[in-house]
Amino acid sequence: MLIPSIDLRAGRVVQLVQGRREALSFDDVFAWVERFTGFPRVQLIDLDGALGTGANDELVRAICARIPCRVGGGIRDVARARMWIDAGAAEVIVGSSLFTGDGIDERFAAALSTAIGADRIIGAVDSAGGYVVVRGWQESTRMTAEDAVRALEPYCGGFLYTHVDTEGLMGGIDMDAVRRVRSATARPLSAAGGITTEADIAALDAIGVDAVVGMAIYTGRLAVRPPAGA
Repeated sequence: MLIPSIDLRAGRVVQLVQGRREALSFDDVFAWVERFTGFPRVQLIDLDGALGTGANDELVRAICARIPCRVGGGIRDVARARMWIDAGAAEVIVGSSLFTGDGIDERFAAALSTAIGADRIIGAVDSAGGYVVVRGWQESTRMTAEDAVRALEPYCGGFLYTHVDTEGLMGGIDMDAVRRVRSATARPLSAAGGITTEADIAALDAIGVDAVVGMAIYTGRLAVRPPAGA
């Protein structure tokens, strides 16, 4: 399944290359919301929240009221996760807060799971150079993505794996890396990072992985079509 991604920064839809360089920006956020109407799920990320540089709360609430979203970016405590569920998010995407310098923050993961239910939590496991990265991809841990999903499986209903090394480059995703994560968890898995073509999406679908796509859609390389029957 294709999951379109909306990344927000300073009230605009943006696309970044490897989380750093802004390659595209659009002021008309709701033009994209309209184009994504009909998809079973849209990924909505507040980049300002993720980087700790601000928040786009009112815009996120407005989008959640229009289309079914999984919301992430800056969810660092139970209260904020519950806030987005109450605002209409189908799931919350939680990343950095699930990790400590030594590994998994099991106390926080357990508290979050108890508060909103594991089925509403998508664990974001972002990898660069073979290791999980956190804090807006600025800090590297010594944990692999495979180890992370194994450790987090009791607390998360699904996972989002982002291959940062290829993110935004539109050159395809590292399928071997995705397969390793797929083999490490029985939970639903989606992947992001360079997915560009229908063939990329089909290859992921063949191993039971949903495709989260941003840059290829916003540049027009990939057509936006809701699934048949959606």
